[in-house]
Amino acid sequence: MPFGFGDQRNAEQCKRSICVNNPYLDSMKEDILYHLNLDTSSHDLPKEFGDVKFVCVGGSPWRMKAFTEYIAKELGMADPNGEYPNICEGTDRYAMYKVGPVLSVSHGMGIPSISIMLHELIKLLHHARCTDVTIMRIGTSGGIGLQPGTVVVTRQSVDSLFLPRFEQLVLGKTVVRNTELDVELAEELLQCGKELAEFQTVSGNTMCTLDFYEGQARLDGAFCSYTEEEKQNYLSEAYAAGVRNIEMESSVFAAMCKLSNIRAAVVCVTLLDRQKGDQLTSSHDILHSYQQRPQTLVGYYIKKKLDALKRN
Repeated sequence: MPFGFGDQRNAEQCKRSICVNNPYLDSMKEDILYHLNLDTSSHDLPKEFGDVKFVCVGGSPWRMKAFTEYIAKELGMADPNGEYPNICEGTDRYAMYKVGPVLSVSHGMGIPSISIMLHELIKLLHHARCTDVTIMRIGTSGGIGLQPGTVVVTRQSVDSLFLPRFEQLVLGKTVVRNTELDVELAEELLQCGKELAEFQTVSGNTMCTLDFYEGQARLDGAFCSYTEEEKQNYLSEAYAAGVRNIEMESSVFAAMCKLSNIRAAVVCVTLLDRQKGDQLTSSHDILHSYQQRPQTLVGYYIKKKLDALKRN
């Protein structure tokens, strides 16, 4: 690796803090987090964000605002006027909300969108001198062999060949990065699911794809070059490899959090069983209730952790 910035060396240097793995940041007079509408010159990032311990990220701005309102009530920090300002106001790329030590950020859809957000979020946490941060992605997914509404806590993010890796092109060369997630955190979330007992929570591998249609073996896209039998065979192979759901962000999320020495988890609800169909036919109300389940689980986990810290 260039500059001698090996992963192991950096991990030793910052066991509790955020690793940015970029020697050029220290020489910059100002760092502009363009897509978050933040910067290091006009914002006191340590003052504004230094107390952050939990970051929850998800696809849509609406969903992350809903999570903010939910966690604020759970933590007894609800605004009496119901006002939760968007910290990223002024940009239409992402939305960010903060309630006490909890940061809520939208990331859009797909690997490129979440990758951009994570680069700037990780730098934000680094500039704010945050320590002991846990990041959790909440979202929706297509299940494999699971009842709709099942919440999957990801054990490993795998690619379309069912391998735990993320391939990043850097200077025209392929760099393969590890997609392991924090095992202890996953187990804690599964335990929280048992304690809640409001819906089924399972662990499994999550397949991360580059698109929503052909990459996920759907039959309902504009193009389809395979048969239904081939689709079913592929999904059966995925299930045999431990895959229980499919989405489009977990691989780069896991890889970047691991490089940054951040505890991370992926918690997604399944909206349908892909072995039984490709299109969503459930009512809006049912889908909305499913989408609330990851935030319920993660919110319970955060409250449990913060309550434990208060007792200690």
